[in-house]
Amino acid sequence: MPNSSAPLQPIASSRDLVAYFRQASKPRAEWRLGIEQEKIPVDADGMPAPYDGPKGIARLLTLLEERGYTAQTEDGHPVALERGEERITVEPGGQLELSGPALVSAVAGQQVLLAHVREVQELARPLGIRFIAGGFRPFGTLDDVPWLPKRRYVVMREYLPRRGRLGHEMMKRTATIQANLDYADEAEAAEKMRAGLGVTSVVTALYASSPISEGRPNGFRSYRAAVWLDTDEDRCGLLPFVFEPDFGFAQYVEWALGVPMFFVVRDGVYHPAGGITFRRFLEQGWQGERATMFDWEVHLSTLFPEVRLKRYIEVRGADSAPLPFASALGALWRGLLDDREARQAAWSLVAGWPYVERLRLRREVPTAGLQARIGGRPLGELAVELCRIARAGLGRLEDGAADQRLLDPVFEYAEAGRCPADDMLHDFDAAGGDPRKLIDAWEFKP
Repeated sequence: MPNSSAPLQPIASSRDLVAYFRQASKPRAEWRLGIEQEKIPVDADGMPAPYDGPKGIARLLTLLEERGYTAQTEDGHPVALERGEERITVEPGGQLELSGPALVSAVAGQQVLLAHVREVQELARPLGIRFIAGGFRPFGTLDDVPWLPKRRYVVMREYLPRRGRLGHEMMKRTATIQANLDYADEAEAAEKMRAGLGVTSVVTALYASSPISEGRPNGFRSYRAAVWLDTDEDRCGLLPFVFEPDFGFAQYVEWALGVPMFFVVRDGVYHPAGGITFRRFLEQGWQGERATMFDWEVHLSTLFPEVRLKRYIEVRGADSAPLPFASALGALWRGLLDDREARQAAWSLVAGWPYVERLRLRREVPTAGLQARIGGRPLGELAVELCRIARAGLGRLEDGAADQRLLDPVFEYAEAGRCPADDMLHDFDAAGGDPRKLIDAWEFKP
């Protein structure tokens, strides 16, 4: 969610929006790493856990309140919790998301994540709720998943089907892990975004964890990634201008200004914006309202490229995966992007790819995973090289040496040309598709 302290005075010009990103620059000593992790709630039979009722998600949130969290409610429904710098939110289909605090290392993030999963499981188990790893809900249909009663999602569920066939699938049934990183200045932010977008398809393939849907194999390694291909091309995917040598904050602002808005928020009410662009809102206003920096932050939170610029850089291309993979994501991206030598090495692996080939690869990866090829090489080989680059990059960072061990399980899978989806398909066959056995196999294990 946007920063509640964002100023409410009208924005004077697009120069203020460029300055918004520049003012977020931080010296290296103040850099931090943040992790966001989504979990899919199911009952013992693998069906979606309800939101309401004595054994629903809302009850779980109430129990977490008793552990020191403060609840945010909408229309009497709890939709988010805060405790210190930790934030728990509920996604449109009941997915529970941890937004961890900004920390100095991936190991510190791992400790927070493990403590969070233990606490949530302790309270959820007596309610019959289990949380499973994976990028897509494996059992039940789209209609089986209840909508979260959250105002923001009411507008989005009406808008997205006009822009792609699978917008509701994205909202209700997908789950992801994300990493957030700081930048020292505009040039470094541009380098990090370019390298991140350059290798994002490799990371998507390595983390692919969604080969089962509606109780059977779906023919994909990452069905989550396939769903994003048909959600809303205005605000999703790769950003061609990031690969241009003159890319900077102004180019990102220009793109964001041209993306249609979901809503304008006033006094907690989400007013559908009718698809006007932020540029039009800034220049002409909307129903007597002028665009403010708060509106800009709201708008930025509704843009979903594979690498997103906010007051930090958010890398978004990974399926939610078992905890060893979830713990490794921060180490992987920190090693690749926070060390300049590693960042340049990662970019050099992919710099020569034409943009049309980047698009082709993004379409191929959901099905082929690490067997997808580009430039005559399988992504499995590139994944091994990226892991090596990340490990070396961590070795050059303060507090990075301890993070290196978190890469071990991901490195092993890359060297074997495997991803978590391969394990899930094996589990499915071994269990004969029995949801009860599979929930035991796929539940997060601290």
